[in-house]
Amino acid sequence: MSKKPAKPVRTQAATPKPKSSTFNPARFLDRPETATEKDPLYRKVFLGTSLAILLITIILALGSGINGDDEYQNDYSTKLVNYYATMGADTSALFIEKGKMHYYGGFFDIVTGFANKVLGQIWQDAGYHNVRHFFNAIFGVLAMLFTALLAKEIAGWRAGILALLFMFLSPRFLGDSLMNPKDIPFALGFAMGLYYMAVFFRELQPQATIKELWRPALGIVVGICIAISTRAGGLLLVAMFFMYAGLDFLMKNGFGGLMAKGSPVGKYAAWTLGITLVGYLLAVLFWPFALQAPLSNPLEALSEFSKLSVGIRVLFGGENIMSDEAPWNYPISWILKTVPLFTLLGLLGSIALMGSLLKTYLPLPVSMTLFAAVFPVLYVVYKDSTLHDGWRHLTFAYPPMVAMAAVFFARLESLVTENKVGKYAVWAVVALLMVEPAVFIARNAKYPYVYFNPIAGGISGAFGNFETDYWGISMKPAIDWLETNGKISQGMTDTVTIGTSFSYVAHAYVDKKFNGKVKVKYVKFSNRYETNWDYGIFPSRYIKGAHLRSGTWPNKRSIYAITANGVPLTSIEQGGGAVFEGEQALKTQNFQGAIEAFKKEVAQYPDNEQAWMKLTMAYLNTGNFAEAKNAATKSIEAAPGNSTGYFYKGMAGLYSNDLSAAANDFREAIKLEADILPNIKNAYEQLAKNYEGQGNSAVAAQLREAAKNI
Repeated sequence: MSKKPAKPVRTQAATPKPKSSTFNPARFLDRPETATEKDPLYRKVFLGTSLAILLITIILALGSGINGDDEYQNDYSTKLVNYYATMGADTSALFIEKGKMHYYGGFFDIVTGFANKVLGQIWQDAGYHNVRHFFNAIFGVLAMLFTALLAKEIAGWRAGILALLFMFLSPRFLGDSLMNPKDIPFALGFAMGLYYMAVFFRELQPQATIKELWRPALGIVVGICIAISTRAGGLLLVAMFFMYAGLDFLMKNGFGGLMAKGSPVGKYAAWTLGITLVGYLLAVLFWPFALQAPLSNPLEALSEFSKLSVGIRVLFGGENIMSDEAPWNYPISWILKTVPLFTLLGLLGSIALMGSLLKTYLPLPVSMTLFAAVFPVLYVVYKDSTLHDGWRHLTFAYPPMVAMAAVFFARLESLVTENKVGKYAVWAVVALLMVEPAVFIARNAKYPYVYFNPIAGGISGAFGNFETDYWGISMKPAIDWLETNGKISQGMTDTVTIGTSFSYVAHAYVDKKFNGKVKVKYVKFSNRYETNWDYGIFPSRYIKGAHLRSGTWPNKRSIYAITANGVPLTSIEQGGGAVFEGEQALKTQNFQGAIEAFKKEVAQYPDNEQAWMKLTMAYLNTGNFAEAKNAATKSIEAAPGNSTGYFYKGMAGLYSNDLSAAANDFREAIKLEADILPNIKNAYEQLAKNYEGQGNSAVAAQLREAAKNI
């Protein structure tokens, strides 16, 4: 990189300084020399890097798997296309019970929906998803680009280039750019809006003309439009725009400027209100639900999202908890463990050097960018908002985090510019910090979003403690493996059945491609052997953390596992065999036959927790409580954290009159799964009734009393 002046020099503003010695608007009108670096090499590097990133991201996107939420997105996209194609006659997009998709803006799904309609593709076509992933990559790279431009606007081309590299080498953001049609467009709207706000208010000087302002004004309009037409939370960008305008006015004019003769307050108000109104109206055009009531319906959607009332089970800190019961530090912990160290250290460094940054660069863009990075996270913590699947709902706060990190490192380099050793040390540290996430991306290019940083111990340290592939992106390489290894093929004559907990994704890959010869069954992981299938594909998404940490998943029935840095994401299991025979025997109440089949299964696959559990049930039904207790213990050893195993172990103790042991096991089951309590109470009551039927009311009373203490 070319040598930078030791001390940034400000250009002189055209506006004369006021007489007051306490207020100097030129302080906020001047632009740092660093932000106007003219070296054409920087521009060429920036452009070349941008094009390379665009090409690589598109290639990665076309090889990425389908987002598990695409079941809802694709359905919404179809209904949106029908709504606009029929000029509103088809109203199915106005209310969607499953997924509440009508609360989302439709910009991305309208664009991709009409593209696929023109191409004649449906969701079972591979090309359908390629179109969506292609646009997802475009949106993601644009978000990277505007983040870099924001950093460049603040601190110059070197900061911009650094921000561009930081964004691309952020595995989670890059991974989402391949297949996340909600959070990435939303992040683009924010990044674009923030950049053009910085440009607009820098240009909004007394002598500024419409010709000078219309381009950044249009940029803000488009940013607001994309943000709101993706999610109602885009209204936050509007609030920030008003905040930006108010602060900029006060910095340039002081409070006295509000009442001064010839005050520009009217100019500020006209531009701010006009830009907001146009951006909002454009956003509503891409959102059928909002079109019905442009004021009340977006507010209704915003209220719904702020509550995010639908709780799902998530893995956090090693515990499987409901998302609406997550602790206050849930988003902060996720950020600390999944943000690359260059972003984390750079963001913290920017806060530490804030005084220097405010003196060196225009203070308002610096302050607003930091605000955009920090405020959403703190607000979510303050409101105790429910988040699903890590911190992806806060992805829009990541671009300003990166911008601040890049500005920090650029400023740090300028502070030691006269010390060659110090200067090279800064860039050496930055380069080293980029190596680790870059290697992860290279090794896991199909699903880089599962990244965890060294603070978390990498993905191996996070495994069993935090969700990894919560969207099931590794389903695609799993199905690809079946085809590559001859388990399924386009020309086969026999039918092959795949059982999986991600059935929609599997259907999209196999229904049309294999001409109906590959069938898909939805199979709940905890009941996966109850139905017959040839191959089972099970991501780790619905498996208890303790089970994952025990090392017994994937179990010995697994014939292959999709991994990231050696950590399993998805297991492919062989179907059929003794475990299925045992399940069929249980269904016909052939308990002795079930016992023989399950004993055969666990002899071959001793880590099959389901076989041990069903063996427990068979023993219970034959009155062999000692063997039932032993089998239940084995099921817990094979799958720690298994509430059902504790429940059946407790049942064995209960029916063998070992009430103390039963109570302990039942308490453990309730600790793991509170919903199991009614079953436990019912077990005590049924046994009490049995004793009453035998005329032993004393024991029945004892059982009912014991049940009260569970």
